[in-house]
Amino acid sequence: MIEVKNLTKVYKLSKRKMAELKTKDSIKRAADGISFTAKPGEIYGLLGPNGAGKTTTLRCIATLLKPTDGSVAVCGHDTVKESTKVLERIGFLTNEIKLDPNFTPKYLFSFFGRLHGMSESEIDARRNELFKYFGINDFEEKKIEELSTGMKQKAAIAVCLVHDPDVVIFDEPTSGLDVITARSVTDMLASLKERGKTVIISTHIMSEAEKLCDRIGVIIDGKKICEGTLDEIVNSTGAADLEDAFFTLYKENHKEEA
Repeated sequence: MIEVKNLTKVYKLSKRKMAELKTKDSIKRAADGISFTAKPGEIYGLLGPNGAGKTTTLRCIATLLKPTDGSVAVCGHDTVKESTKVLERIGFLTNEIKLDPNFTPKYLFSFFGRLHGMSESEIDARRNELFKYFGINDFEEKKIEELSTGMKQKAAIAVCLVHDPDVVIFDEPTSGLDVITARSVTDMLASLKERGKTVIISTHIMSEAEKLCDRIGVIIDGKKICEGTLDEIVNSTGAADLEDAFFTLYKENHKEEA
């Protein structure tokens, strides 16, 4: 289970960054009082445009960022005070964290398995399972840099899941992938849910959220402005579908820079 309570992450912006963001504000509230709970056996989706605060939220959950205020607990462990225990329970994947291009999927899978304290027999069994599922066997001895974009993503997911984590955190899991690779990823997420895992994803793809997520939290400008099932969100806005509901919420809550 993931419990996020009043999560706030504040950055001080340099003049250069202010110019890049086209803002006069020297403070950026990347996450602004966000609260939600993601439960075992469900897929919780953070839906929002680029820059909304989705990745910041997931990085706080994954212990990569320390909240400015509020708290995050994973399986009952505080992400700041008990970060090591949290890392033992999660698998975190983001497009911005790449596998070392000079190593092979097989080597990296074994390396991270050993980091998680797994025996060689456990690593072998887990590798056989995941490499077969993602079709990596024929490429397991090739360097990461020699793989296609889709195969790199599959290898990264396999490494992320090496220790069969209780909590799976995927940031934009299908971004940039072809339709076949994307389908294998979404099918894997669905199977993890069926096994009782806590799964949380971020996305800006409406169809992905509609298909995968049991509950959705809509984040705009760092704030969670709506939460519920697909039907609840659509009905609350009087929209025809999730895309229309999202744009209604966006127009009502997004503030343009002066």
